[in-house]
Amino acid sequence: MDPASYLSGQLLIALPAIGDTRFERAVALIFAHDAEHAMGLILNHPLRRLTLGEVFEQLSIPCPEARRTEGVLLGGPVQTERGFVLHSDDFQAADGATLCTPAGLACTPTREALEAMSRDDGTPRRSRLALGYAGWGPGQLEQELRRNVWLTCPADEAIVFETPPEEIWTASLGRLGVDPSFLTADAGEA
Repeated sequence: MDPASYLSGQLLIALPAIGDTRFERAVALIFAHDAEHAMGLILNHPLRRLTLGEVFEQLSIPCPEARRTEGVLLGGPVQTERGFVLHSDDFQAADGATLCTPAGLACTPTREALEAMSRDDGTPRRSRLALGYAGWGPGQLEQELRRNVWLTCPADEAIVFETPPEEIWTASLGRLGVDPSFLTADAGEA
């Protein structure tokens, strides 16, 4: 695959033909993609019974009162016990663990990022917590794209941070001019 066609910074929008309930109506932001792997976070699968306040309490990190009831995302089916902070790129982990996209979005899987979320200094400017991530092995994502089970579009902060999770799939399709009512679970190759 030509490096120019790698999908870092793009949204993957699951189509009905995905055939995997873990990705049904999923929208994933891709943070890393090359010939060997792809990694992203699902933006629209909230964990129903877990809040940011509860996670911070378990980790003995103070949580700002205004964020205590904020939801936590299921970022994907891989390593669901591990946290990933999705944030604006104005924060960078000291150990270099931050993955940044051309769209000004970043992901950091360290406690340092959680502690930054807890401070009231405005850095990162925007953030959300996800548990787990979505991952693909060599050629796997490319094969799924050829099977027409994903659409792609550029990511932006409005979709990631301003759109309620339950509206992200429809809003992402809308950015492409796709009406979800016309989608079918039948897939094919041209």
